[in-house]
Amino acid sequence: MADRDTTGLRALPADRLAVGDVLALPRNAGTASVTAVRIENDDFGVAALVVATLADGRRISIAAGSVIYVESAEAELEASAVAADEGSPEALVARIAQTYPGNAALQEIAGRLAKGINLKAGSNLQDLHQFATALLVDEGDTAAALSIADLLAAQPFDGNFGRWKWIEGGLAIAAYLTRHDDDRSAAYSAAILAADAAETDPLRAKTAALYRQRQLNEPNVYDPEILRASAAGQHDVERDWRVLRIGVLLYLRAHGGSETLSREVLERRIAAELAAVSALDAQLEQS
Repeated sequence: MADRDTTGLRALPADRLAVGDVLALPRNAGTASVTAVRIENDDFGVAALVVATLADGRRISIAAGSVIYVESAEAELEASAVAADEGSPEALVARIAQTYPGNAALQEIAGRLAKGINLKAGSNLQDLHQFATALLVDEGDTAAALSIADLLAAQPFDGNFGRWKWIEGGLAIAAYLTRHDDDRSAAYSAAILAADAAETDPLRAKTAALYRQRQLNEPNVYDPEILRASAAGQHDVERDWRVLRIGVLLYLRAHGGSETLSREVLERRIAAELAAVSALDAQLEQS
């Protein structure tokens, strides 16, 4: 990467490249977000090659030990004077938010999270879930949404269902976004079942399982609320209800579907809802 203009970039050993970094590409071909990193060893077991997968699916091979350049992860949000540690959740959120300066919802959430992220705090988990949802629904940025969802997915079930609600939501988003990688998606789906197995009393566990199955078979997908808002021409209200519906559908899909809704049907419905929200956004912009 010689003769490169490194203004606004920072040097980094290739083996420290991480998911979420924005990599300066070879031959001054711009930058791209990194969605996966794999280290390949030589025959002696020593790291020899770093293979980075980019947001557009391309793979870049980099010699281990070489120097690469990435966009700085230390820039602050304009609304915050708190500098995030490089590689921290705060830095990840700040970097993603800077990509979408015109998205007020993302900026508001990022401003709160820039003060410090406590992954044990329910309010922070809620903000991260909303941030990931906005990235998926508003911006269609699946790579960024997955990187935020992964922060939630890494948290274990500790018996606190208030916190688990948001972790569960992150797992559902991650399971959907990795649906073309069967093993990875299945791992997220398996993790989401942790709370289902929390009850140790056999009778209570059976009762809970029956109740849970009924919820899966007869989910509340906000049909009346959406129909009322649509009939009244309240596009903003309809949009909010449809976003909530997407969350329910993602949850159902992560559970493998139900007796009434297969995973394939749910994936089609999720795609349809994302398209519906996009259409509503276009109408709201014109009004």
